[in-house]
Amino acid sequence: MREKEFLPLIHEKLNIEELNPMQIKMMASASEPRDIMLLSPTGSGKTLAFLLPVLKLLKPSTGRVQTVIIAPSRELVIQIANVAREIAAGYKVTVLYGGHKVEDEVNSLSVVPDIVVATPGRLLDHAKRRNIDLLPVRILVLDEFDKSLELGFEDDMRKLVERMKNVSRILLTSATRAEMLPDFLKLTNPLTLDYLGQSGEVRRRQRVHRVDASGRDKLETLAVLLRDITKGERPDRSIVFVNHRESAERVAEYLKQQGIDAVLYHGALEQRDREMALAQFNNGSKPILVATDLAARGLDIEKVTSVIHYHQALTPEVHTHRNGRTARVDADGDIYIMIGPDEDVKPYVEFDDTRHLDTSSQANMRSGLSTLNISAGKKEKLSKGDIVGFLTKQCGVPGDEIGKIDLYDHYSLVALPSRWVPEVEKIARTTKIKGDKRRVTEVN
Repeated sequence: MREKEFLPLIHEKLNIEELNPMQIKMMASASEPRDIMLLSPTGSGKTLAFLLPVLKLLKPSTGRVQTVIIAPSRELVIQIANVAREIAAGYKVTVLYGGHKVEDEVNSLSVVPDIVVATPGRLLDHAKRRNIDLLPVRILVLDEFDKSLELGFEDDMRKLVERMKNVSRILLTSATRAEMLPDFLKLTNPLTLDYLGQSGEVRRRQRVHRVDASGRDKLETLAVLLRDITKGERPDRSIVFVNHRESAERVAEYLKQQGIDAVLYHGALEQRDREMALAQFNNGSKPILVATDLAARGLDIEKVTSVIHYHQALTPEVHTHRNGRTARVDADGDIYIMIGPDEDVKPYVEFDDTRHLDTSSQANMRSGLSTLNISAGKKEKLSKGDIVGFLTKQCGVPGDEIGKIDLYDHYSLVALPSRWVPEVEKIARTTKIKGDKRRVTEVN
């Protein structure tokens, strides 16, 4: 694929005016017959940086898999696939990950894709079942390979690489410098592009505030903090990081009881619940995300105004990844670190100032938006246009009041002002959407 073909697509589909230096360098490096190791901090545009060389190296569709992209989490796999589908015009992109129906994936492989984006375990399972032939693969991308090794996927990746005997180009990405690379990769004269120094530039756009909690239980202080930092008509998008799932559940429940539109996210949730949580956060209906460190990297989350450390991060790396959720690209961001009365500050934590909270703030902590769940998705051939048509023509919702629409395999989510929810649910009970009755319910 030639640059003149996909650069306009990047502008049109991703609304990116120009590439950053890292992305330009990666695209230029694709012309060299060398493997590439890209070291870059969170939020630097890494996904597009490695997709550009892939697009440049792709040949016209041959009915065989040309590229495999392996990532350590379902969310990251979905994010990569969504970007690839937008800009890889004329190529089929298939995504493989645990937590949804294997049958749907088998069906999607019946027409051989050009690009496969997958988690290691799920891809190996399909390979063993002979649902996919990895022998023709020419380009292998291991995104966040350091995280994959940390999560124990080395054996799966070794077995996958052994099946890809015709790989001629390997692209690795990592947010940390590895002392040693796995021996099974057998990199050919690798070119290392190190952009980790950019983390200092990101730090200059971040303001780190100390927040002293009034007691060992920080819940009341957290609620006061969220109200204090809310200056507009509705709360800005903030992530509250905690160290344990039980803590996340407790904090999220408390915030909801306080009338704060918060949503819970951690690894023990079902895949659909995790998807719904991120969708509600991204579409603005639940602007406060209470999460474990699963949300610290690898998620498609934009425009996060504030990061709040309810608990201090357990390692310097996690501390950095958490902070990297804000001040992305060229934006500024605020980071609040809550410190209990007898709590020692970690040696890798530094503050710019101490935030003194206004306990009298009565800021509105409701978004005014709701998310509706429609019981049909991509596999039922439902489109965003179908959903907009139903809401505008059948329900009378003005088009400019319809928020973000997310399509999944067997369901869809749409954000709209909460005042419309009762009417839309009522009309949906007696009205067909694209020829069939669909359940339409509010996501709580």
